[in-house]
Formats: sequence, structure tokens, C-alpha cells
Amino acid sequence: MLKAAQGYRGRRSTLFKTAKMAVFKGWVYAYRDRKQKKRQFRTLWIARINAAARQLGVKYSELVALLGRAHIELDRKVLADIAVHDAAGFARIVEQARKAA
Repeated sequence: MLKAAQGYRGRRSTLFKTAKMAVFKGWVYAYRDRKQKKRQFRTLWIARINAAARQLGVKYSELVALLGRAHIELDRKVLADIAVHDAAGFARIVEQARKAA
């Protein structure tokens, strides 16, 4: 337990009982945050897609509906990356979705 608490500040790294509580609490946070990380990234991707879509005159929800009708199957991670790094490519995807719908 003390080995797992190495690097903690003060008595949390030297006293067994305090170290045990700190390590267990750290494990709880680590477990919880592995789940939250996925949610936070999805939120970030949606915000980026929405910002890029609104510059082209489309809301995020409308864009997702258009992409579904056009059978363009790109996930949010890829769409957000395209929106950030290739604005012209994102505009082409939006235009294809508009034409197909």
C-alpha cells in the first residue's frame, strides 16, 4: 500500500492508514474518470462540429439528420477532426449531405 502511495505529499505517503485511504480514494477517482473521459470527449466533439456547422448555416442536430439521410457514416470523432483541421473538406461533406437530402 505504501508503494502505491509513493509520490503523495506529507503523511499520505508514510503512514499506512492514511496512505491506504488516499490510495483507495485515488482508485475511486480513476475508475469514475475513465467513464467521464468518454463523455467529455463526446461533448467536445459535438461542440466543435456544431461551431463548424453553424458557420455554414446549419445546426448540429440538422447536420446529423442530413448525414443520416445521405448515408454518410462518419462518427463524431472523425467529423470533429475534419471540422478543425480541414474546413474545406467539412464544407464539402455538408454540401453532399444537403444535396442528398
